[in-house]
Amino acid sequence: MQALVQRVLRASVRIDGDTVAQIGAGLLVLFCAEQGDTEASADKLLQKLLKLRIFSDAQGKMNLSLQDLQNSGAPAGLLIVSQFTLAADTSGGNRPSFKNAADPIQGRKLYDYFVQQAQGVHAQVETGVFAADMQVELVNDGPVTIPIRIA
Repeated sequence: MQALVQRVLRASVRIDGDTVAQIGAGLLVLFCAEQGDTEASADKLLQKLLKLRIFSDAQGKMNLSLQDLQNSGAPAGLLIVSQFTLAADTSGGNRPSFKNAADPIQGRKLYDYFVQQAQGVHAQVETGVFAADMQVELVNDGPVTIPIRIA
């Protein structure tokens, strides 16, 4: 399981010109379930995301997590977007292979589980639409972009 995490000032998802999700300051998480991933993988990824210290403290040092921001009452949005293309394998040529991505049924199951778990512990969770053609817009803060892979 992997995620690409971006610290954002704001982010949104549009489908067919309509905004379906948006957050202010927080994290945009591009989520990818891969073959062999389980709910335990999703739980581990969520805990890592909530505790990842990539927000600035009063001294400007990246020392605060999304959980810390939420506990302090600061803006702390979490926008989760499914993105199977993170599983791309480009080692065989110029056309990516997605053979490592979870099949659509398992991918949706793990995405839905991940979102449900996040909603149970975080106040502001927004989502894209699984398997939809989405346009994701963001203002990356920093920029800070962190890849996370959970085995």
